[in-house]
Parts: sequence; structure tokens; C-alpha cells
Amino acid sequence: MRPSRTFYDEVGGHETFVRLVDAFYAGVAEDPVLKPMYPEEDLGPARWRLTAFLEQYWGGPTTYSEQRGHPRLRMRHAPYKVNPDARDRWLTHMRAAVDTLGLAPIQEATLWDYLERAAHSLLNTFED
Repeated sequence: MRPSRTFYDEVGGHETFVRLVDAFYAGVAEDPVLKPMYPEEDLGPARWRLTAFLEQYWGGPTTYSEQRGHPRLRMRHAPYKVNPDARDRWLTHMRAAVDTLGLAPIQEATLWDYLERAAHSLLNTFED
């Protein structure tokens, strides 16, 4: 049972996270470093995974874990070269996506803090 009012609810629920992820992947689709890290041509499965993960993390439906198990973010990203350039590109596209949402300043800061920490935690090499 979910708490009555979560961050997920406060920011607008499913529609907000879909907008965030769609805007993010619009940038990724054009990025020569990040796009090759996504095996699916249309990015649709990646969009679903990120949307479901973020929704669950922020107090929404638990669909991600029900379908994929524990997130294990570092393990799932281990096959990819996540160097400082890739991390920074990811953050650039995510920052642009967050900016499209028009969240209240405290909500934006809360979301961005998490996304920034997550991106830094996935760094797994300093090689080009």
C-alpha cells in the first residue's frame, strides 16, 4: 500500500514522468555517444524501463520491480562504458528534460539532486 501523497503524486504522476522520459530520450536519440548504448532501435523499451523505474522510485506503481526484479542499476549499466563524457551527456539531456516540466522549485531541486547523484554513481570507467 502506497502512502497517501508521494513525490510521484505531487509532481503529477504518470504523465509527468512520461514527459520527462520522452524529452530525455529525444536528446539521447541524437547523441552520438549515448545512442549506441541502447540496443533497441526505437528506444521504446528503454523509455518504458526508465519511466517505470522513476515512477517506482518516487512512490508510484511498482511495475518495474514486478516485471524486472530489483533495479540493480550498477549491474545493469556495467556492460556499458559510462565514463565522465557519457555521464555528462546523460546529465545534459536529463537537465533539458527536467527543465520542460515546469515543476515547483523544491520539486525540481529534489528530482535533480537524485538524478545527478544517480548519474555520478553509475560512472564505471575513466577511459575514453
